[in-house]
Amino acid sequence: MLNFDEMYTQLPMQGSDVREHYKGYGQWLARQPSDTMRARREEAEMIFRRVGITFAVYGAKDEDGAGTERLIPFDLIPRIIPAHEWASMEQGLVQRVTALNRFIHDVYHGQEIVKAGVVPAEQIVGNSQFRPEMVGVDVPNQIYSHISGIDIVRAPDAQGKGEYYVLEDNLRVPSGVSYMLENRKMMMRLFPDLFSQHRVAPVAHYPDLLLETLRASAQPGAAEPTVVVLTPGMYNSAYFEHAFLAQQMGVELLEGQDLLVRDGFVWMRTTRGLRRVDVIYRRVDDDFLDPNVFRPTSTLGCAGLMDAYRAGNVTICNAVGTGVADDKSIYPYVPKMIEFYLGEKPILNNVPTYVCRNPEDLKYVLDHLKELVVKEVHGAGGYGMLVGPAATTAEIEDFRKALLANPGGYIAQPTLSLSSCPTFVDSGIAPRHIDLRPFVLSGKEVQMVPGGLTRVALKEGSLVVNSSQGGGTKDTWILEDGDSPPPRTWSSQSQNQS
Repeated sequence: MLNFDEMYTQLPMQGSDVREHYKGYGQWLARQPSDTMRARREEAEMIFRRVGITFAVYGAKDEDGAGTERLIPFDLIPRIIPAHEWASMEQGLVQRVTALNRFIHDVYHGQEIVKAGVVPAEQIVGNSQFRPEMVGVDVPNQIYSHISGIDIVRAPDAQGKGEYYVLEDNLRVPSGVSYMLENRKMMMRLFPDLFSQHRVAPVAHYPDLLLETLRASAQPGAAEPTVVVLTPGMYNSAYFEHAFLAQQMGVELLEGQDLLVRDGFVWMRTTRGLRRVDVIYRRVDDDFLDPNVFRPTSTLGCAGLMDAYRAGNVTICNAVGTGVADDKSIYPYVPKMIEFYLGEKPILNNVPTYVCRNPEDLKYVLDHLKELVVKEVHGAGGYGMLVGPAATTAEIEDFRKALLANPGGYIAQPTLSLSSCPTFVDSGIAPRHIDLRPFVLSGKEVQMVPGGLTRVALKEGSLVVNSSQGGGTKDTWILEDGDSPPPRTWSSQSQNQS
């Protein structure tokens, strides 16, 4: 299988084969003793553990039977993207997220895309994430996914060059941005000399952009909108991120019990009495937001919240019902959405996808299971999927039975050879497969910081980058083309911001 490496033009890695945008870093890396790099990695682990940058692993238990928390392994070697590649990717991300927001609005209003025969009606009303309670509800600026995490992979084309593809759209409660920010801080702490030698675009202003986006989503009339972060609590796997973002934005971190609905408005309890809430950045799934409407046993949300929301007295970010657009069964239609709503050709391509509810696609998938990646349409986190080339005969036969029993519950894709990037592992520096999750913010305009979370599959040969499956993370650099020494003013700004 062809492979594209981000740093080297060919593998095994040779110093003379370094790509142009990696040359300055490659020269620096060649001068670093292994012992020094290993000591830096240990220092990073110590700091991350001291700060509490961990994630909970659902279903995993320690020796005492308690739930476990783990560090997401941090790799010292950055993933570098030249500015011209990022500029094109950014345009594609803006285009895609704009179309997805148009689609969600259309789903809950006129359903023009269904009437036009572009998306089958059953793919919407039969979708588990479709919320009838949102039909006819108007939201500010017609924005539903204010924070979108779009997973992008790079794979070789027929000429062996790398092409970017969108692998997945995460539009409900996408996570991981805190690791993007902490990875940059760690790199600047461990290797400050690198940031004086390279023109690396800053990312530390993300919390400012996030707060600006959330405030812009407030209902008209809220002159100084009060923003809060709603968390399921400290036992949630992403609790560190919830607390981190609330602290960085300077807003309150609340649980459902801290909120109440009175006179059609949402209030938070404070030591000085009740204070009205205008915008809720929720990190709680739809099903748990309001026990009066969704799951009646939920204690994570606030009773009456949906009444206040539908009355236009509070904004929930991301909007309720947004998940109808990030289901894997909807993913194949996104290129058509872009053409339907924007009249444009997609800048970023989807991975070719077989929709197993289509008889012809199902037949092909059943005949080629050993070659394909098969995914549950509602699966996440690397679970509920079959990686054909790495699967046993028994696993393939189990998936064959599942497909035949419920073909509409699955899609399949070719096994892409995700691009690799040099990674510092126990045996030294070796290529490992990666992906990228940029975070796109949609308020009165669509904007993002230059970069994202690069996830890396630390197991040799593995294509699964998810942290729950043993993956790690890297700092992502967007580098000015040519990487000439930066002007002093630019350098000082990036150092201050990062």
